[in-house]
Amino acid sequence: MSKKRTPYRFIFAGGGTGGHLYPALAVAQKIRELKPEAEILFVGTKDKIEARVVPEHDFNFKTIWISGFARKFNLNNVLFPVKIIVSLFQSLIINFGFKPRVAIGSGAYVSGPVVWMASLIGSKVMLLEQNSYPGVTNRLLEKKATEIHITFEESKKYFREQEKLKVTGNPIRINLKLIDKVEAMSTFGLHVSKKTLLVIGGSGGAKSLNHAVANSLEKLKEKGIQVLWQTGKVYYNEFRRYNDDDVKVMEYISDMSAAYSACDLVLARAGATTIAEVSLLGLPVIFVPSANVAADHQYKNAKAILDAKAAELITDKNVERELFAKVSDLMFDEKRKNSLKKNIVEFAKPNAAFDIATRAIQLAETL
Repeated sequence: MSKKRTPYRFIFAGGGTGGHLYPALAVAQKIRELKPEAEILFVGTKDKIEARVVPEHDFNFKTIWISGFARKFNLNNVLFPVKIIVSLFQSLIINFGFKPRVAIGSGAYVSGPVVWMASLIGSKVMLLEQNSYPGVTNRLLEKKATEIHITFEESKKYFREQEKLKVTGNPIRINLKLIDKVEAMSTFGLHVSKKTLLVIGGSGGAKSLNHAVANSLEKLKEKGIQVLWQTGKVYYNEFRRYNDDDVKVMEYISDMSAAYSACDLVLARAGATTIAEVSLLGLPVIFVPSANVAADHQYKNAKAILDAKAAELITDKNVERELFAKVSDLMFDEKRKNSLKKNIVEFAKPNAAFDIATRAIQLAETL
């Protein structure tokens, strides 16, 4: 006699960048905490961040053959229609085999085929939208969704089915917290007596930001500022030569609790995950929104924080010219930093992962 399967079966689709992946992982971790018997499957692509990170978190992972459509002409665009058809077929097979009660899409192109096929076999659909301007995939999937969990109030105007919207916030990693500053600094070999700038350009890195940091290093060091610098995998080999006693160059920082705890100021892209994390921890931050994202959504993300006097902002085109002055001025202005810290916590929604996981469990119980 075969063992009866748990009703708590969830399929997650989303990735390509950490901003789409980590919120999904946070919800999955919370579901597993609340319902240890739950079956959870992630679907992504084999050559993006999810292929490495999801197995590290001990979740089952399958891949489909999908990729984004490049805004500039790209030979890979010729294959795009074929990839869509193949990915839909792969997603149908995966869904039939797994039979999810709830399909959770966290954005990006990979979630489209998976969530669409899940809806066709009767799964409830939940969408997570991290950015103030919703991505194309989530807008296309809106009609299939039972619930859409958004981070910013500003997102509401871009959706038609308002009754599905819930301003829940952006779920973040369960284990993220501030630790002892001295202990955190020792983790990276930083000097306790110096001010520390944390530079994070997103999971893929940030070319313009990395170059601006490199060109400002000597002046920053002269001011007594040391740098903990995540370059991203693509740029690490180019910038690792700057590593010294005052500059810690890393391809990827896995222990973000220690990194955030060690710093006095954050310089970062304005991805939704970074915004959620610095808001939760109440950190002073200078955002440098990427100009190479759909609908300029990073600028819109950062502008919402800037308007609340909760962060500073440098546009990508001005980062080379303004980085040193902005960083050096703010780093030693404790009154200004404290004001930013006080204001940015208003954007924190620490219960987002719990709230979304709870709703996903409830949806699974309704089938």
